[in-house]
Amino acid sequence: MHRLAAPRARRGNALHAGAWWLWALGLATAASRTTNPLLLGLIIGVAGYVVAARRTAAPWARSYGAFLKLGLFVIGLRLLFSVLLGSPIPGAHVLFTLPEVPLPAWAAQGIRLGGRVSAEQLVFAFYDGAKLAALLVCVGAANALANPARLLKSLPAALYEAGVAVVVAMTFAPNMVADVARLRTARRLRGRPTGGVKAILQIGLPVLEGALERSVAVAASMDARGYGRTAQVPPAVRHTTNVLTLGGLLGMCAGTYGLLAAEGAAYGLPVLAIGLGLALAGLRLGGRRSIRTRYRPDRWGWRAWVVAGSGAAVAAALIRAGSLDPAALQPGVVPLVAPSLPLWPAAAILIGLLPAFVAPVPPKESAQ
Repeated sequence: MHRLAAPRARRGNALHAGAWWLWALGLATAASRTTNPLLLGLIIGVAGYVVAARRTAAPWARSYGAFLKLGLFVIGLRLLFSVLLGSPIPGAHVLFTLPEVPLPAWAAQGIRLGGRVSAEQLVFAFYDGAKLAALLVCVGAANALANPARLLKSLPAALYEAGVAVVVAMTFAPNMVADVARLRTARRLRGRPTGGVKAILQIGLPVLEGALERSVAVAASMDARGYGRTAQVPPAVRHTTNVLTLGGLLGMCAGTYGLLAAEGAAYGLPVLAIGLGLALAGLRLGGRRSIRTRYRPDRWGWRAWVVAGSGAAVAAALIRAGSLDPAALQPGVVPLVAPSLPLWPAAAILIGLLPAFVAPVPPKESAQ
């Protein structure tokens, strides 16, 4: 039992960042299969509980609240568009009527401004917005839990250059923000204004100058460390790599579309698996041109398998539930009825709570 208990997080036992993303993508796939607000709320609750239990005090861990606010904004925007632009959903319960602006049929077929607003169309818009909000929350959970620098460090060798570019960009952005804050404080202490176009121009010039100086220093440092040097590989290997990678990415796109589409679940998973296999093979071959070594690589242990598997289990359960009982996952709005909570899909979503009990516990001084 002591071995199964979640240990305190440290450098040697940190959970692989990719496991958090696979867990979050599993929840997002489950959210894409339903418009039932009760199930969507349960998915958001599961993601929020895991984030509250396992996030740290790092800057990226604060992004979850922003994604929650963005989800609420998306729901409000979807309702606003439904009110202003109308909806093809017929409704018998008219709430109010707005002045309607006639639009030419040749330019705006099926679109109207104003007109009747029914309860059915607002409920349909709320369901639709709630699904997109749940997807955003799942992505926000991954951003709050996964260390972006360690995730980029775990990229295959073929993506090393792209990973370095992203790391440099992520490092420079906070420095530029700190430069702006420092210059604004200095101007305020000198009694100079910090707002307006003139002040922005006077602040922007030193910020750009500092960014260019850091860029030159980073470029010199990278050149001294041999960045950009690659090994020679035969042309046949390069061509095979390109074919495998491109075919794998196309297969992953087609498989993902099949999983997200209501009628494509039968072929979506096999095509996604084949595309993922081809892409991994292409990345493995592409890594031959990289001559770098990796210092203390993150290891994929059994806890990472449990975290990633819990998200995959939730996605598989909701895909299966969509084929067995689609009415429970897609509640109707005509006639207008209250959504019900299907028991076994709801219980399957609770599997997503496993990371809150399996993943290493952040230190108390960094837990939120």
